[in-house]
Order: sequence, then structure tokens, then C-alpha cells
Amino acid sequence: MERIIRNRPLTGAQLSRMYTFEAAARHESFAHAAGELSLSPSAVSHQINQLEEELGIQLFARSHRKVILTEEGRRLFWTVKRSLEALNRELLDIKNQQLSGTLTIYSRPSIAQCWLVPALGDFARRYPAIVLNVLTGNDYIDFQQSGIDLAIYFDDSAQSREAQHILMDESILPVCSPAYAERFRLTGDSAALQHCTLLHDRQAWSSNSGRGEWHSWATHFDVALPPEPGIGFDRSDLAIIAAINHAGVAMGRQRLVQQWLDGGELVAPFGEMTMQCAQRYYIATLSNRQWPKIEAFIAWLKARA
Repeated sequence: MERIIRNRPLTGAQLSRMYTFEAAARHESFAHAAGELSLSPSAVSHQINQLEEELGIQLFARSHRKVILTEEGRRLFWTVKRSLEALNRELLDIKNQQLSGTLTIYSRPSIAQCWLVPALGDFARRYPAIVLNVLTGNDYIDFQQSGIDLAIYFDDSAQSREAQHILMDESILPVCSPAYAERFRLTGDSAALQHCTLLHDRQAWSSNSGRGEWHSWATHFDVALPPEPGIGFDRSDLAIIAAINHAGVAMGRQRLVQQWLDGGELVAPFGEMTMQCAQRYYIATLSNRQWPKIEAFIAWLKARA
């Protein structure tokens, strides 16, 4: 079995030498780093040698006239560089205590695609000093490790260590293209679903939701579903795109599909057979991270909802 080497936490002296390393790596020159740090080249060289010895990693390949980062040195340089940049941004935000700085948002892909992203222009106009980064995925993120400020989920509840803000509820209903509804004579006849291809989000509220949305709806309205699994996706909006392109009947979330229903690209062939979901959209943040820019974004989201 391969032995795992565990590293000790860095000491204060090593953190100081990391700063010297970042300058030397950025310039690929001990002399230029020395000029920037107001040290002698020999002092820079001594600090790098100490750091390499303490870490057990060779950071530079040395020749008579220059130093070049090793592969391990490049990896460490980019990590140190990103950490210093993040620290400087955070210090700037703390000093300003204003509605400014970078705000990183994480969202389930379908919510981002259909609801959040089309509205972001309004937020940008209201808060021009806040720089937004939007990331998407189906996982539950670790706020402490990811650098993400706020997440938007669709599920039953948030993780206990997070602050939770209910954003909006949701209803589901079958949708398809007008041509598909006409082809299978679906209008007003839910029994005709037996002959259709079902389109569904397999990760609607967890990694193994399967046809959960369809089964919940069918049980609620006592409708028989076809035995075939249909076509599964890991995003609700992909099922909707497939439905628009006549691939089958998708289980649509009303807040996400309303734009296509209004535009006529989709129809709800069974009229009022809409079911309220147990799941809701909610916002999650860390309890100790209620900063002005985060509070402004949450207030804006709730107003949009």
C-alpha cells in the first residue's frame, strides 16, 4: 500500500518565506525579487533554500545565470498567487464595507439558465461596483473550501450549518411542443401519455432522483405512466430543450418554463393538472458571512421572486 505523507501546518516563518518565494517565482530571478523586497540576493536565496529544505520539495532548478521553477514549484506558485490575490480582495472589501467587490454565486444549472442569468443585467445596473461570478453544478458545495459566497438550490432543506433563506416555491406540470401534443392527441387526455416518451431531470433534487418528479405528479393525479424509462438528463432545462424540439413530454417546473409557454414554444396539454412541489428554491450562505454585498444580492433575488 502506498504511504500517504501528511504535511504539518505552515509556521509563521514559513509563511513569510512563501511571500519571498512568490516574488522569486514571479520574476524567475532571485536578484529581481531581492530588489522588489528590499533584500539582498543572497538573503532571498537563503530563504528559498530554507523553504525547500523544510517542505522537502525542490522549487527551483538553478543554473549559473538563472533559476527556473520546477513542476512542483509551478504548482505551489499558482496556489500562493491565488491565495494572495484572494486575501487582497478580501482586505479591500473589509476596508470598504460597501456594496463593492467580487460576489461568487453557485446555482443549480437549470435555475441559472432559465431564471437567474436572464435577470442579472438588472442587478448589474443597480450595483455596478459588485463583480459577479456565477458557477453552476448539481453538488452541495462546501462554503469554507470553495470561496463561494451564496448558493441557490432546489430541494427540501438546507444543510444545518448554513443560513437558509426561502426564495420561492414551485409547481410542476407536463409540457411538450404543440406539434408533439397534436401528433399524440394529448390535449385534455392524460391517458395518452402511455404512448409518449417521457423527458425528465434525473437529478431534480438529488443525485438519484430518477423519474421522481414524474412519479410524484402521476401519483397525485392517478395517471398511468409508460413503463419505458424515457430520456433522462442531469438538468431540467435540457429536458425542456428536448421537449421544444419534439423529443417527448417533459416534466416542467412552472417558474422555469413559463417563458416558453407564454411564447408558444411549449404547451401544457393537460391544462390545470399542476402539482405543488414539496421542494422549494432556497438560498444558502454561511451564518457568519452576512456581508452587505451578500445581503444586497439576497434582497434582490427575493424581489425578483
